[in-house]
Amino acid sequence: MGTGMPLTGFAIALPGPRVSDAANDAARDASRVAERALIERAQTGDRAAFEELVHRYDRDVLRLALNLMRRAEDARDVYQEAFLKAFKNIHRFRFECSFYTWLYRIVTNVCLDALRRRGSRPEDQAPELSDEKDTSRDFFDRQREPNPSSDPERQMLGHEIASKIAAAMTRLSPRERVVFEMKHYQGLKLRAIGDALGTSEETVKNSLFRATRKLRGQLGELV
Repeated sequence: MGTGMPLTGFAIALPGPRVSDAANDAARDASRVAERALIERAQTGDRAAFEELVHRYDRDVLRLALNLMRRAEDARDVYQEAFLKAFKNIHRFRFECSFYTWLYRIVTNVCLDALRRRGSRPEDQAPELSDEKDTSRDFFDRQREPNPSSDPERQMLGHEIASKIAAAMTRLSPRERVVFEMKHYQGLKLRAIGDALGTSEETVKNSLFRATRKLRGQLGELV
C-alpha cells in the first residue's frame, strides 16, 4: 500500500489483518505438509528425513526432559532414548494426532520409566520459587528464574524453599510427579497433559489433585 493513499473507512482498514491471517494460515499449512512429507519419508527408513524431524523438535524434547528429570545427565539419557524409540516406532505413526503430541507422549513415558527406576532418591535440584507473597495465584504457580541481582538473603530463602519442595516431591508417585511438573513448571493445560500421557483430562486432574494435596501436607506453613 503506497504511503500517499489515505486510510479512510472500515472497507480499507479491515482487509489488512485478513491478509495477514491468511498468510499465517498458509504458512502453517505449508509447514504441516512439509512435516508430513518428512514423516512419510522417515517411515520408509530415510534417516536424513528423521534427522530433520529431530532438528525440529530437539530443543523442545530436551527442555521437557530437563523440566521433568531435573538433572542434566538424566535429561540427556531421556533425550537419546526418546528419539531412539521414535525412530524405531515411527512406522506406527498414523497421523491421528500431531507428530509433536506423539513425540511428547514418548518422552513423558520414558521420563515416567526413568523416575520409577530412580525410586525415592532425592533430587539434586528443584525449580526456585518466589518468596514474595502473592495471593492472586496458587503457591505452586509462583515461580521465577534465578536472578543474579537478587540479594543474598532472598537467594538463600529461595534455595531453602526449593530444597523443601525437592524433598516433598520425592513423596509423589512418578505419574503424580510428571503431571505436577507439566502443569506447574511447564504451564501445560490439563487436556494437553492428558494427550501427552495418553489418558483423560479427568485422570490428569485427579493425579494433580493428589500431588498437590501431598505437597501441601509436606510443605505446611510454606503454602
